[in-house]
Amino acid sequence: MAEDCCSFQLISGDGVLNMEGLENFSRTTNLSQHGVSYAVVAIMGPQSGGKSTLLNELFQTDFRMMDADDGRTQTTQGIWIAKSIGIEPFTIAIDVEGSDSRERGQEGATFGKQSALFALAIADIVMINMWCHDIGREHASYRPLLKAVFEAMLRLFRARKTTLLFVLRDQTKTPFERLELGLRKDIEKIWAEIPKPDTYKGTPLGDFFKVEITALPSYEFQEVEFKEQVDLLRQRFISPTGLTGDKNEAEPASGFLVRAEKIWKTIKDNKDLDLPALKVMVATVRCEEIAKEKLRQFTIDDDWLALKEAVQAGPVSRFGATLSSILENYLSQ
Repeated sequence: MAEDCCSFQLISGDGVLNMEGLENFSRTTNLSQHGVSYAVVAIMGPQSGGKSTLLNELFQTDFRMMDADDGRTQTTQGIWIAKSIGIEPFTIAIDVEGSDSRERGQEGATFGKQSALFALAIADIVMINMWCHDIGREHASYRPLLKAVFEAMLRLFRARKTTLLFVLRDQTKTPFERLELGLRKDIEKIWAEIPKPDTYKGTPLGDFFKVEITALPSYEFQEVEFKEQVDLLRQRFISPTGLTGDKNEAEPASGFLVRAEKIWKTIKDNKDLDLPALKVMVATVRCEEIAKEKLRQFTIDDDWLALKEAVQAGPVSRFGATLSSILENYLSQ
């Protein structure tokens, strides 16, 4: 019987942690028996970028993949977890919901930040899946999201060395060395721009993150070459001197459940990440503008000015009713 990867949804699309599922996963895989000899690998990136496909090829997991015949729609919802097959040390694979989906729209910005931060906080290796031609672009290359999660990471969690593996999909004719140079410059610039706590001011990126970059051919048009390159990448996960992050301060596998629960709670409680969608922010600003304009009109209203002048001479008959009528006129607008 083939070995089971035991995949399940760790965090729902509504942001609810499945603690019962995590406990069952731990029992079924004997996770706690692995001490510090284990690794956690997460992947994040835009929707329909082939993240689940890549994880399944690398780790022989069974994450649900997009069916191209059904159109480019959201496949992974929330955060999923599975045990890698045929990888030593014991490796947990985490599949994060794709960013920039039309299903979530602008409402998905907060969950995108939360899930990306969770991946960075819990994983030894975070694979950032992006299209090769998106290097140098602002949103498509993940720059705003990386800025937000880097800043929150330094603020909320104790620093530890994590490997960032940028996977450039559908490699173009541009020499890899040029792509790598441009991407490394972008990452260094992002790190330099984020505000840092006094403890970490002046600290270079390399103290927190080991940056690795690789490129893969098109899965759709060069499937054979794609699988050959993925197999080579898989060997780097198996190698003792491979991609696994700095494990000097690794916590034992028996504490993984508690760590996942605490990390997600910390992220959910951090209101700085709970930003409203753009349409909500626009509506808020517009309502404030309308309120200010109505207040300005009220202060120059002829009836209000006449009432204001009349009370200087003494009590005014039907003052309350008159004022209420004026106020109601503007408040109703």
